[in-house]
Amino acid sequence: MCGKNSISFDKPLVMGILNLTPDSFFDGGQYIDTESILKRAKQIIAEGADIIDLGAYSTRPGAEDINIEEEWRRMMPALECIRKEFPDTIISIDTFRSELVRRAVSKFGACIVNDISGGTLDDKMFETVADLQVPYIMMHIKGTPQTMQSNTEYKDLMKDLVQFFSQRIKQLNELGAKNIIVDPGFGFAKTLEQNYEIMAQLEAFESLNLPLLIGVSRKSMIYKLLGGEAKDSLNGTTALNMVALIGGANILRVHDVKEAVECVKLYNKMQIK
Repeated sequence: MCGKNSISFDKPLVMGILNLTPDSFFDGGQYIDTESILKRAKQIIAEGADIIDLGAYSTRPGAEDINIEEEWRRMMPALECIRKEFPDTIISIDTFRSELVRRAVSKFGACIVNDISGGTLDDKMFETVADLQVPYIMMHIKGTPQTMQSNTEYKDLMKDLVQFFSQRIKQLNELGAKNIIVDPGFGFAKTLEQNYEIMAQLEAFESLNLPLLIGVSRKSMIYKLLGGEAKDSLNGTTALNMVALIGGANILRVHDVKEAVECVKLYNKMQIK
């Protein structure tokens, strides 16, 4: 459950990204006042997203490290205005800080916690999620956003990722947390080749028996292979989103909601009843 709403994975869902940062890799600085935030939220909803994901800490490689008060200063007005204007919308907060989670859930009823660190950057995150009983997206990373690109060594990439999730899911379950979603963390402590190895072997995560979120929207794994920049990567994003759906993705996290929703519709049409 997410407040008044329930999350069903009978069909794939689309999570629309709303970046509140000045320096995100694709749309940083576009949504830093109430008017632009509400306009973006309205667009995300109108184009058919199931979830709005709010992020106030840039996690692009080498991004500036900000303190929790600055992150909250960016996050709080967005939570306030979106909850007021769109009270039934499912809101996810993209943060690795447990104190920010407590504030967001207690003050504004934020529902889903989207943690890029899988609990590795805040040792109170798991107990906080368990205490609040909110759905939790556990992403894989090694190091921090500032150091992750120098942490790309693995003994066996897929086995290491599944082991990471298995161990941390066990910890969460022992605390009483429910509704866990896993995210392989494309681009986070992964080389270009490793990103595509993961995409080609998504079935490896089926053993976890949990919903799978895939976030490749306009990432460098696309434009470093095809050329251009993030702004040129919508077609590549859509192609990989379909690959992800076929591979078992339950949630697509995207900048371009309309295209992702269309991708899901096409995928759903192909399913044998």
